Amino acid sequence: MKKLGLLTLVALFACPGFVLAADVQARPIQLSIYNPVQMVPDKESVNGLSLNLLYVVNQDVSGLSISFPGVNSVKGNFQGFQWGLGNWVDGNAFGWQEGLVSRAGRRFVGWQDGIVSVTEGDLTGLQTGVVTWTEGFFHGWQAGLVNFTRGRFVGLQTGAVNVALGESTGAAFGLVNYADGMFTGFQHGVVNYAAVMHGFQLGLVNVTKSLDGLQIGLGNYNGKKEPFEFLPIVNWSF
Repeated sequence: MKKLGLLTLVALFACPGFVLAADVQARPIQLSIYNPVQMVPDKESVNGLSLNLLYVVNQDVSGLSISFPGVNSVKGNFQGFQWGLGNWVDGNAFGWQEGLVSRAGRRFVGWQDGIVSVTEGDLTGLQTGVVTWTEGFFHGWQAGLVNFTRGRFVGLQTGAVNVALGESTGAAFGLVNYADGMFTGFQHGVVNYAAVMHGFQLGLVNVTKSLDGLQIGLGNYNGKKEPFEFLPIVNWSF
């Protein structure tokens, strides 16, 4: 997983379209103990190295930002590697976040990792943690104990519980897979549910309101009832 994250980060910075324009007035070094006891004031930006103890706040940050055992807070956009007990970005984040809690307020591109990983906008890349949460369009791989997406999902979910509330395309592997919208692809788990299923459900119990595909499990329910509403072992509708 770590190697995959590093490769993701390298690939992102190799793509000019993902690089934020550097602030020519940004300071190259930030040192802080606790805002406002910091070398660069919180209304200014940092482009380079930010080393902090408890809590640091800046406008935009590019480069390496480390707070131990504290929190990195960015009011604007962040690009680079952010490491601390808490990582908080109000704007867009491009790169790698690593901490107990990692959060992006808008778009995140790269690898977001934490006990709790939250992106309130769109996410492209890898999101890992005990709880992973994306509010917008998710495109990539979500791997946690509990995975949650509210917007459109394209990619892979792996965890104990996978929840997708929007339209989903891809695969979900977990004990419980729940898709509240249309799911196109493959669900594999103990319990699989999709409001509308286009593809393949494999599990102990498979449930959908409308099936266009195949179900294999101990109990298979198709609310559309075409050709069968319920069958053990195998159910289908094409």
